[in-house]
Amino acid sequence: MANVQIENVGKTFENKEEKTSYTVFDDIHLDVQSGEFVSLLGPSGCGKSTLLNIVAGLDHASNGVVYVGDTAVKGPGADRGVVFQEAALMPWMTVLENVMFSIKKQYGKKEAKDRAIEYLKLVHLSKFINSYPHELSGGMKQRVSIARALAMDPEVLLMDEPFGALDEQTRSMLHKEVQYIWQQTKKTILFVTHNIRESILLSDRIVLMGTRPGGIIETYDVPLPRPRKTSDEAFTSLEERISQRLAGEIDKVMKEEMGDDYRSQKATLLYSSHRDMGDRI
Repeated sequence: MANVQIENVGKTFENKEEKTSYTVFDDIHLDVQSGEFVSLLGPSGCGKSTLLNIVAGLDHASNGVVYVGDTAVKGPGADRGVVFQEAALMPWMTVLENVMFSIKKQYGKKEAKDRAIEYLKLVHLSKFINSYPHELSGGMKQRVSIARALAMDPEVLLMDEPFGALDEQTRSMLHKEVQYIWQQTKKTILFVTHNIRESILLSDRIVLMGTRPGGIIETYDVPLPRPRKTSDEAFTSLEERISQRLAGEIDKVMKEEMGDDYRSQKATLLYSSHRDMGDRI
C-alpha cells in the first residue's frame, strides 16, 4: 500500500465576474503512512472534503502538490478509490453489475466478475449480487459502494463522510464493517467525518482542521486497542479534549454566519459527538 504526502497545499476559489476570491485553506502539510487510517475532522467550511477531492484528483490545488507513493497527483487514478456520502449506484444494474462496471476494462469480464464477487463477500453482500439498488437499504448501498472502490485494488481508499446520511444503528454496523475491511486489506485510508466519536472509533490518527482560511490546528494519535469501547475512560477523555478544542472553531463559524445575531454561549458550543460539524466542504 502507498503513503500519501500533502505538501504545501492550498486552495483558493476565484470569482472572475465579481473579481473576488476566498481561500479555503493554505499551506497544508500532512503525511499519511502506508496502511494508516487517518480521519479529517473540523467545522463547516474548513476544507475537509475539498482536501480529499484534491487527493482524489477530482479538484486541483491552487498551490502545492500531493504524492501517492512517489507519483504526483495530476488527476483521478486507479491508485485511489473514492467512497462518497451518496452511494451513486446505477439503478438499472444489479449489485454485481455495479461493482463490475468500473473494472471490466481493467481486468476483463470473467476476472472482473470474480473480483466483484470476492469483494461483495468481504462486505457481506454475496446473497444480494442479483438485487437492484432500490431493493437495498441505505447501509447496504454504501457497502456496495465500498466493494466497488475496493475491487479496483487502489493503493489508497478515500472516504468522504460515507455514513453521514445513515441512522445511528446502521452507522454503528458499518463502523465494524470498515474496521474489518481495513484489517483484512491493509489499505491506506483517508476518511472525512464531522463526527468526533466516529473518528476515535476508526482512526489511528485524527487531523483537526480549523476555520476558513483553514489549516491543520492539531493532530491526535489514537493509541487505543481495537475494538474500541466508547465507555472507556481513555476514549471519553480524548473525546472531551477534541470537543473542547473544536468548540472555539465552531464559535468562529457561527459568528461569521450569524453576524450580529450571534450571542456566544459556551455551553451551547460544546457539540455532542453526534452533532454535525460541517460537511461537503
